[in-house]
Amino acid sequence: MPRLVLASSSRYRRELLERLRLPFEVVAPEVDETPLTGEPPLATARRLALAKAEAVASGATDAVVIGSDQVAELDGAAIGKPGNHAGATAQLQRMRGRIVRFHTGVAVVHADAGFRAAETVSVTVRFGKPSDAEIERYLRAEQPYDCAGSAKAETLGIALLESIESDDPTALIGLPLIRTCALLRAAGIEPLG
Repeated sequence: MPRLVLASSSRYRRELLERLRLPFEVVAPEVDETPLTGEPPLATARRLALAKAEAVASGATDAVVIGSDQVAELDGAAIGKPGNHAGATAQLQRMRGRIVRFHTGVAVVHADAGFRAAETVSVTVRFGKPSDAEIERYLRAEQPYDCAGSAKAETLGIALLESIESDDPTALIGLPLIRTCALLRAAGIEPLG
């Protein structure tokens, strides 16, 4: 079996891939993550996932490389990681009672085998209507400043949400494992091997 590499610096993606119990290495890709002018958020997620996988695969042609990227969308526009408390507060207040779509791209590249594939999984999240005090308590507890949408659905952030719709729930955390397994099989790695 070829070696497996995760092209990501995200601890969330690393933790998700660990669920498959496959040995893998982690290499941070060097990719400009700036969206292209007029590029829809879904297309940005797919393009960046593939760019990350290809960037790492160029230096590890014998490896099967997984790349992933997530873009959150509100009213047709991308919303990024808040970066700090004030940014997270503003995001959560803006998303109150609204629908946010999280588009997570995943790509698998095995350069030596000529394999290259990318897909996108979208998750529809309806935010609840937490008070400003609840938002403040949540942010003080989790400090999700490195998460698009300012909430970690896998932990306390779930209390901010009203509903989640997806055919691949791990996509919301940052790596759609169902789709990743399908791409790995297509690239010659059996997740249950």
